[in-house]
Amino acid sequence: MPALGLVLNALGIGLFCWAVFALAVYALPFFVALNCGMIAFHGGAGVIGALLIAIAAGVLTFAVGGTTFAASRSVALRVMIATIFAVPAAIAGYNVVLALSQIAVPSLAWREAFACLGALCVGGTTWTRLTVLACGDPSVRAG
Repeated sequence: MPALGLVLNALGIGLFCWAVFALAVYALPFFVALNCGMIAFHGGAGVIGALLIAIAAGVLTFAVGGTTFAASRSVALRVMIATIFAVPAAIAGYNVVLALSQIAVPSLAWREAFACLGALCVGGTTWTRLTVLACGDPSVRAG
């Protein structure tokens, strides 16, 4: 029975890490959606109105950012957009790795080192995924 618990625990943590990397691109749209929804809710829009405004703001943020990134030929603009998307994802990655490392790493210095490495990995993954989303399928361009 303990072996099954270890296997399921490893699968759960692996699934959680996969979700962090897969959803990292959506950190900025989620942040914008959350803020717009809270502003709308506190402004008197109600729960349904705030939810609709939040969804619209998140979708619009992702669509405008991705479209601008894909349509732009300026390298500086692409770097700026990719950085705007990657920074919130890196912050989220830092916090996730720091929280997970508190389970098994007793040293604060090592937890911080792992958290910084996690931030770099998640931010870099976001940067790469945004580039791939903008360029389309890489196998089509290779031919």
